[in-house]
Amino acid sequence: MNAIHVEHDISQNRLNEMKITDWPIWEKDVSEFPWSYGEKETCYILEGKAEVIPDDSDETVSFEKGDLVIFSSGLSCVWKITEPIKKHYKFGE
Repeated sequence: MNAIHVEHDISQNRLNEMKITDWPIWEKDVSEFPWSYGEKETCYILEGKAEVIPDDSDETVSFEKGDLVIFSSGLSCVWKITEPIKKHYKFGE
């Protein structure tokens, strides 16, 4: 798997199975900042848009409302939030 994996059109059944609504929520306004992942993160985007650029790549990974995004442990990157973002998130597993 790539360091960042994005899935579109996630079914409500799958979201229910994952118990997404039990996960904490994180929100952030339009901004740009560096970030490193000490463990795997899975998140479901509730609102907004963002781009993430891994430090070891020129490839930009974009995601938005309705996407499920998985960030690999050990990833260092730059987040560029282009529309205020709100997401459910879970670390580990």
